[in-house]
This record gives sequence, structure tokens and C-alpha cells, in this order.
Amino acid sequence: MKADAGDPTTAQDFADAPSPATAEAGPDASAALGTGCWVVLPTYDEADNLGPISTAILDALPAATLLVVDDGSPDGTGDLADHLAAEDARIRVRHRAAKEGLGRAYLDGFGVALESGAQIVIQIDADFSHDPAVLPRLIAPLTAGTADLVIGSRYVDGGAIVDWGMGRRFISRAGSLFARTILRVPPHDLTGGFKAWRATTLGSIPFSGIHAGGYVFQIEMTYRASRLGARIVETPITFRDRRVGQSKMSRRIVVEALLVVLTLRWDELRGRGPARPGSG
Repeated sequence: MKADAGDPTTAQDFADAPSPATAEAGPDASAALGTGCWVVLPTYDEADNLGPISTAILDALPAATLLVVDDGSPDGTGDLADHLAAEDARIRVRHRAAKEGLGRAYLDGFGVALESGAQIVIQIDADFSHDPAVLPRLIAPLTAGTADLVIGSRYVDGGAIVDWGMGRRFISRAGSLFARTILRVPPHDLTGGFKAWRATTLGSIPFSGIHAGGYVFQIEMTYRASRLGARIVETPITFRDRRVGQSKMSRRIVVEALLVVLTLRWDELRGRGPARPGSG
């Protein structure tokens, strides 16, 4: 893997790129879109969203596998996921006993996907804040062999946020800028969770010790990928507030992210950070 951490100015290279599958000739090309992809979808009390988001994801990537990772939702999301899986062989379900944080759910799902032979692993929210229609564009740099991690970015040209107030916009933008400055990583959107990973890159990150919170999990995973020399591309997305239910963001999550970013940088300065390519 190249020691190039990726230049976010190249994000637009893929903004309008057709998916490799649809670029191929033949009537079955679109049906093959998503081959080798696993989409990890963490859920907690998402019963109202799960059916529609599952349909939208598999409409966008018909050949993908959708893995629902449910943290013991009291609203019956897990039971609904089992019902959907019984009707569609492309859907799998991972039941977890209790809510342990978004990061833990993702890492559990990542492990299942990697062990099952995924070539690309995608992470997406269940609340429609990430548009499933973008998925073919999100994976295009990976299937083209020009990236190892693709971030659906709100903070590059063409990206946007709608339905958020000024306070939440400030927290998100300032959090990304703070982490980008302190950790010295190129991507502009470090707190976003709409990502596609090359499986070999994701599998090279040690999952032990990764912090489980929402914002901080997203920051730390991108930071560790960057330090491993991953080629990181940002592609613009329009981020929308959730359609149904309550946001799970809290002041504690924001404070945790700030403290962990400082800790990661401090550990690196003391020589305890993740190894860079060619070091040691």
C-alpha cells in the first residue's frame, strides 16, 4: 500500500463517475453492482426505518450483502431484521445483547464481513441521513483501484448539510477541523460515518483499543487508516437529518471525541501511536 494518505482535492474525480458495473455492456450489468460488498448497518430502535433503508440499499447495490447489527433494540428492530432476512437471502442479522455504542456495533459487523470474505465493507446510518442512492459512487474509487477508503463528505466542494441548525453545524464542522489540525490528516470530514473500505485496508487496522463512541470512532478509524498509508478519497454527499426518531448525539459524545483526539496525538508524540509504513 502506498504511503500516500490521499489528497482531498481529488474528491471530485469521482463525483460523477459511473459505477464500473453499469459502465459494462450487457443487460445484467446493474444486477452485478455491489458484488463483493458488505454493507454494515447498525441499528438501535430503528424499526420504522429498517424496512425502507434496507430496500433502498439493495436497490442501489443489488449484488451486495446487507448485514444488520442490532444492539437489542427494545422496539423490535431485531425481530424485524430477522423477518427481512428470512425473505431476502442478501440480508444477514447480527444480534447483540445490549447497546454498547456505535463503534462496537461497527467493529463487530466489520469482523463478520471480513471473516465472510468481503472485498469492500461499507458503513451507513439507518436513519436516511446518508442517501443509499450515493452507494455506487461511493464504491467507484475502490473498484477502480484508486483508493483504499472513500468518505462521503459534507465538507468538500459539492457536499452539503440540510435540516440542521447552526449549533449542530458548528459542532460538526469545528470537530472535523479540530481533529484534522491536531492529528494532521488530510480529509475534511472526519466525523462523518458514510464510508467504504477496501477490505484489506480495514483488516489491517487493529480493532482492539479503538474507542467506541460515535464521533470519536469515525475520527480514529480514518486517522489509523491514514497512518497506515491508505489512499483516502472524499466524495461529496448531501447529509440530511434523520427522517424518523431521535438523534443519538450528546454533549458527552462531543467531549469524548475532543479528549480522545488529544490523547491520540499525545501518544503519537511519545512514540506510542500507530506505526507508519516503513517504520521500525
